[in-house]
Amino acid sequence: MLDNHTTMGSLYLLIAMMLVLGSLIGRREPIGRLIKLAVAWVVIFGAGFILFTFRDNFTYVAERLKTEVTGRPMVEGGEVRIPMAVDGHFWVEGLVNGQPVHFLVDSGATITTVDQSTAADVGLAYSHRRDQMVETANGMIHEFAGRADRLAVGSIERRDLAVHVAEGKNLNVLGMNYLSTLSSWGVEGRWLVLKS
Repeated sequence: MLDNHTTMGSLYLLIAMMLVLGSLIGRREPIGRLIKLAVAWVVIFGAGFILFTFRDNFTYVAERLKTEVTGRPMVEGGEVRIPMAVDGHFWVEGLVNGQPVHFLVDSGATITTVDQSTAADVGLAYSHRRDQMVETANGMIHEFAGRADRLAVGSIERRDLAVHVAEGKNLNVLGMNYLSTLSSWGVEGRWLVLKS
């Protein structure tokens, strides 16, 4: 028994063949030319059929090309795909308290960290006691404890998230305390895939 998809595909092919045959029957031309015309029509309808069949995938291809050019993540429902940057790291534009923040995704960082300038820009409240020293690639720095009301990457938002504020100007790092709230995350080829 034919399902609806098979019926529509068969109907499309039947109409295409009737149009081709109808256009060729009325012509009085040599058989070689008629064969060329028939092949041309078959190619045209074949291309149309392929475009129609894969029409949903073109949106994905367009989104992926846009992501590669701009470096912005690809968001589809509760899944965010972040392309690998030229430097081999995963960088993403997140929102902290509704304000854009450029993060390095770092699974080696326990806590998400922003610098003092970023904290001021996004209105992040934090303790000003120098009670924590952290060793980084740039040496020892002071960090202060704070909390972000909202931190979002693409469609994945977390509320009341612990954030460290680093003294001076350092990288803004998206750490494990955000990543561990996800149902899954991992690298697939040149993409970091986050799933809410």
